[in-house]
Amino acid sequence: MEVKKAVIPAAGLGTRFLPATKSMPKEMLPLIDRPVIQYVVEEAIASGIDDILIITGRGKRAIEDYFDNSPELEMHLQQHHKEALLKQIQDISSMVDIHYIRQKEPKGLGDAVLRAEKHVGDDPFAILLGDDIIVNDVPCTRQLINVFQKYRCSVLAVEQVPDHKVSSYGIIKGKPVEDGLCTLEDIVEKPPLEQAPSNMGAIGRYVLTPEIFDCIKQTKRGAGNEVQLTDGIRLLKGFQKVYGFSFHGRRYDTGDQVGYVQAIVEFALNNPELRENLLEHLKSLVK
Repeated sequence: MEVKKAVIPAAGLGTRFLPATKSMPKEMLPLIDRPVIQYVVEEAIASGIDDILIITGRGKRAIEDYFDNSPELEMHLQQHHKEALLKQIQDISSMVDIHYIRQKEPKGLGDAVLRAEKHVGDDPFAILLGDDIIVNDVPCTRQLINVFQKYRCSVLAVEQVPDHKVSSYGIIKGKPVEDGLCTLEDIVEKPPLEQAPSNMGAIGRYVLTPEIFDCIKQTKRGAGNEVQLTDGIRLLKGFQKVYGFSFHGRRYDTGDQVGYVQAIVEFALNNPELRENLLEHLKSLVK
């Protein structure tokens, strides 16, 4: 069964980037000339997804406007013969079918995903968190879909996280199946380091079967007094296999200030138009 639907939760308050996110969704923070969420949408499309549901919240209208048509801007660019920019703007609004629904209260990631139940229906679906940008020739979501198609079970992307970050992730305990793949024996949301079952953390990419919705409904508020997706996955693994996959690629955690700055610098260094000037500037700082 092909995975054609994706859910992008984008209802978080973005408190780590205040005061900038007081009036600007954190998903719209720019990486050079594109907002973070565009990279996530592009990954979904490159993975074969053709139906995207973005979970928004109060103050997130800028996301909807960004992926909508912009007649005034397009007319201005056309009149000034800026065809290249015009094409970029038109491409954004015609990428893929994008739908929106609001999470009325910030009750946690699990609750945000639950808002997608009617849209997803009985289909398997991908979840891509807007905080994580993952760069690889084969998109991370496509890698997970490939695992799903082979084993017909839910799968989440995992990677080793440093000790000081363990308490910020859902941490798994896994039983190896093959190189880079394990079955989940347990998953714990934001455990203290001394109580963590491992140092393998679930990052912002999942492919899940629709049974996850009933599991989320059965979960109570957990870490941070929020409904956690990891607690739903913990129930899910009780009656069907769930896999953890060590994905291939370079991950940027743009929900963290340092990670966001690192992403900007590395994306700029990979841009031929910016690389030389930026390198020259960086060298001047260390003299």
